[in-house]
Amino acid sequence: MALQVSLNAFDGPLDLLLHLIEKNKVNIFDIPIVEITEQYLAYVRQMETEDLGTMSEFMVMASELISIKCKMLLPPETDDEGEEIDPRAELVAQLLEYKTYKYMSYALRDRMDDAAKSLYKPDTTPKEVRSYRPEVDLDELVSDITLAKLHEIFDSVLRRQTEKIDPVRSQFGTIKKEEVRLADKLVWVADTAKKRKRMSFRNLLAGQRSRIHVIVTFLAMLELMKYGIVEVTQEETAGDITIEYVPGADITAVNLENDFGEAEGGAQ
Repeated sequence: MALQVSLNAFDGPLDLLLHLIEKNKVNIFDIPIVEITEQYLAYVRQMETEDLGTMSEFMVMASELISIKCKMLLPPETDDEGEEIDPRAELVAQLLEYKTYKYMSYALRDRMDDAAKSLYKPDTTPKEVRSYRPEVDLDELVSDITLAKLHEIFDSVLRRQTEKIDPVRSQFGTIKKEEVRLADKLVWVADTAKKRKRMSFRNLLAGQRSRIHVIVTFLAMLELMKYGIVEVTQEETAGDITIEYVPGADITAVNLENDFGEAEGGAQ
């Protein structure tokens, strides 16, 4: 008997297969592949469409059904554990996934229909009513407050504040940021080099009190070299660096305020 179906009634080959399975009332995990394939091919033969893309999708599924049908006629294959491989397994998985999304789309469509029935009325409350606030009688509000109740409220507030304190972190000390400015180091290194005329860079760094001071001192020396205030020499690789003050150089010629921030002097 010929199938009287329309292409527009189905969204694709999986939709048609699902329709045939439900129509024949068969178990989706045990598809009678011969019967379903014959009905599917009968439908494909009656398809009348100029959309080759859609037609090709149905033809691909038809070839897959014929392939499964052929495999069902051959001795079953086995996996590594010796279990028989069902040629329909992959098709069943595709049908189950498609069925899940199909019925989810039905649920979303029903929710959209229900939401379309909801109407919302804008707030038309007069401005005077919205801004109204009832007057508060302070005498009536504190009429039953006694000194004992106030003390009880005060104690409860203190207890809540105490409970918020972390017993471990509350013992931590305060980490203070050690401020050191490049402008101050520039002045200090230049003054030191001018007084000593010649000095060891290693000894200069050894006198610094923290890592950040060492880093800023090194940057200050590079800036002083750039401005021609000091010269450095190194006799051997990885050896000590000797800093020499350039005679006649003047640190005041450097615009410390604009380039590095105004120096306070005396930084070490």
